[in-house]
Amino acid sequence: MSQVCRISATPKPFPTSLLASYPHACPQALSAPVSSPAPATIGAPRLAATSVPGQGWPRVPTASRGAAPAQPRPEAAGAAPGAATAVSLQVESGGQPPRNPSKSAPRRVAMWLGARLDTLPTPALTIDRTTARRNAERMRERCRTLGVHLRPHVKTHKTLEGGLLATGGTRRGIAVSTLAEARFFADGGFDDILLAYPLPTTRLEECAGLAQRLEAFHVLLDRPEALASLRQRPLAHGKRWLVWLKLDCGNGRAGMRPTDPAALELARAIANDAPEEVTLVGVYAHCGNTYGCSGADAIQAIARTTTNAVLSFVAALRQAGVPCPHASIGSTPSCSHPIPEMSQLTELHPGNYIFYDLQQTQLGSCQPQDVAIRVLTRVIGHYAHRGQLLVDCGWAALSLHGAGAGQGPQGCAAIDGHPELRLVGLTQEHGLLEHADGQMDFGRFPVGSVLALIPYHACATAAMHPVYYVHEEGQVVALWHPVRGW
Repeated sequence: MSQVCRISATPKPFPTSLLASYPHACPQALSAPVSSPAPATIGAPRLAATSVPGQGWPRVPTASRGAAPAQPRPEAAGAAPGAATAVSLQVESGGQPPRNPSKSAPRRVAMWLGARLDTLPTPALTIDRTTARRNAERMRERCRTLGVHLRPHVKTHKTLEGGLLATGGTRRGIAVSTLAEARFFADGGFDDILLAYPLPTTRLEECAGLAQRLEAFHVLLDRPEALASLRQRPLAHGKRWLVWLKLDCGNGRAGMRPTDPAALELARAIANDAPEEVTLVGVYAHCGNTYGCSGADAIQAIARTTTNAVLSFVAALRQAGVPCPHASIGSTPSCSHPIPEMSQLTELHPGNYIFYDLQQTQLGSCQPQDVAIRVLTRVIGHYAHRGQLLVDCGWAALSLHGAGAGQGPQGCAAIDGHPELRLVGLTQEHGLLEHADGQMDFGRFPVGSVLALIPYHACATAAMHPVYYVHEEGQVVALWHPVRGW
């Protein structure tokens, strides 16, 4: 697997002030001093991950044979509503929670702080904080080496705590997929937020509200009608809409093809038609077609094609006299194996990397020990006549993504530390496991014992859980509560 590229060029510093970075957001404000919250200290010193002998996956404690879930720790029983959120934010930010933490967690969830993983109610989504922190640090280091700004996408975890890890505590410069995420992170003290989704013109008032309250709220568009909508809803107090043009460089989802003359014309219109209302910040491309790759070489080939297409489009804009300050591409596979050409961009925007998952391992984006996410499940039945274990995790707690290509349920997850087991059935609240050779040793997996599933797709699976049990060395140290909705 290729190593991170080392770029000899001097890194391009990213402006420390949002208003300095985006003076078009509110020109009058440049005359006033600008301050930003001090970066937060992220958690405790990093610990080395442990591995199961002979296995690449990080060790996840299992319950004693036949053990039932333990009762919550008695000292936590008196926790006040909201304690879980407050404690988890303080753990991640060095004792200083964001200005507007998320809503109070039920007391019954807060009770599990300090618990061992094998005592949690299942199914339970767990995050190894040491691994997630290491993943975040590595991606920031890759971007520092390239001399580009990292704008982490928060759609995978959708949590303030994950945002703190990804931004290194600055709470500045993120990408979101939904307006619900944008509001949630804005309430949590984040700024410089890009809605990395085609402009929802039917919800323009919500976008305007965010643009007015934040120093920098960016929108993405790929059609002239969306630009017309922005011009029909100018912002107040001298602010301007901050707009990125979405390009499709082969992914085949949203965006304009960079070779389409209409793309250049739309960029020109964004930049020039109403400069007092709208400004072109940059161009944005998602190289999601890297998810069809196998191995670093194939991933890097697509990353190179995407990067060159974006850079060529920006060069054409500048040759036409259209200013385009920023160019951004991203996907976790491409950003996990950066190429030297990326140093000519200004931003990268990966997201899944903070957790990684089974899919990323299969693609070659990461090693098994880099996967921070698990779904814990308990054995709830033995069916010797079928040679099957019944577990309490169904498709309501584990995404069916990965079941295609003839793999069926076994494509949805691997069983941590047990390569001999296969997931062969999923209904809403039940899962079925079989031994690969058909010879199940039921004595090894008594009713009540805990297994850890490694999901194929972290983003989709995390979206099914209202709380993430964040642990270090098998003990819950924080509870992360993701935002939901759109």
